[in-house]
Amino acid sequence: MNNWVCEKCGYKLEADTPPEVCPSCKNKCAFVDNTCYTPDCAGQPVDDRIGKK
Repeated sequence: MNNWVCEKCGYKLEADTPPEVCPSCKNKCAFVDNTCYTPDCAGQPVDDRIGKK
């Protein structure tokens, strides 16, 4: 599964694909995949640097 963050409100969830409508802000938002694929995440499944404004 991937980790996703809403570009509008910052809501985070784990799913294979992001939802059409954000469960938090109830808007149709773009979701950014912030799953960590590099070793510098220190074993964490999410890279919190991705998706920050």
